[in-house]
Amino acid sequence: MLLHSSTGRRGLARAAGFAASALVIALVATGCSGGSTSPGADGGSKNYKITFLPKSLGNAYFDTSDKGGATAVKEFKGTYKEVGPATASADAQVSYINTLTQQQVGAIVLSADDPTAVGSALTQAKAAGVKIVTFDSDTDAKYRDVFINQASAEGIAKVQVDLITKQIGDSGEIAILSASANATNQNAWIELMKKDLTADHPNVKLDDVVYGNDDDQTSFDKTSALLQKYPNLKGIVSPTTVGIAAAARYLSTSQYKGKVMLTGLGTPNQMRDYVNDGTVTAFALWNPADLGYLASYAAKALIDGTITGKEGDSFKAGKLGTFKVGADQTVLLGDPFTFDKSNIAKFNF
Repeated sequence: MLLHSSTGRRGLARAAGFAASALVIALVATGCSGGSTSPGADGGSKNYKITFLPKSLGNAYFDTSDKGGATAVKEFKGTYKEVGPATASADAQVSYINTLTQQQVGAIVLSADDPTAVGSALTQAKAAGVKIVTFDSDTDAKYRDVFINQASAEGIAKVQVDLITKQIGDSGEIAILSASANATNQNAWIELMKKDLTADHPNVKLDDVVYGNDDDQTSFDKTSALLQKYPNLKGIVSPTTVGIAAAARYLSTSQYKGKVMLTGLGTPNQMRDYVNDGTVTAFALWNPADLGYLASYAAKALIDGTITGKEGDSFKAGKLGTFKVGADQTVLLGDPFTFDKSNIAKFNF
């Protein structure tokens, strides 16, 4: 029916005005979502708000890995953030996970201080739709979607055993200076190192495993205590970037410099001076920036639905190329690399 009266025309005008106002409000609300979403392939939007939660802040290793993560997030136009405790603590990580769940982030990228202590918080996060990517140090598999492994545990253990046994002439007493007693990755490597030593290096005796809790001063003090307790010690393996740097600092000004060998996992920038002055002959690591970069792209692939964590899933990780999900929802970055005086100047991380 056509309306010709002035009342009808006014009614239509008001209705049109209300509709326009509603449209403006809807558009403003959409535009004020905080920048945490980006256009998706299906024309919709994805929650690319990705937060890194390392074991602790102020750790050179995690500073580097998280910067790599930030680079990747910037490439796919997401929102990057880093949060975490000042010192390594599973309890502290739980509170951050709970807060991030409440903030409705798209993904949490976590290096776990404990494989199970954060489990309940992660389960709640997943139930709320948050994707969980672990890197560096894993949780139990049921608590996350994908684990980004820096290298195979066997490869990491072997390179450290090979380095220390070569440096001490495959004979003598050694000790291990680890991070925390509950660190998933450290414990896996140590068990494999023990097996390797027993099977292939019968003349090498592992005296002790001690824990510096990824704290510089604690690791420094543990190094001193080891050398006092075991006067015949010929080598120390520290599979943690904080530990190896602290141990090198102690050895560099002590009577043990050049006599007690030190190796493990460290970053070139931390260890350069100690390699150049002869405190350390060689050590190993992967590129932590690449590890964080790969973790961010795995988070994106989970958010996009490109992967679910199923074995055989594949996704593109920017400049690093294409990666496949392996057994136990694990993605492998690659083999560890050995740094020594001949090549350390070429690296800056």
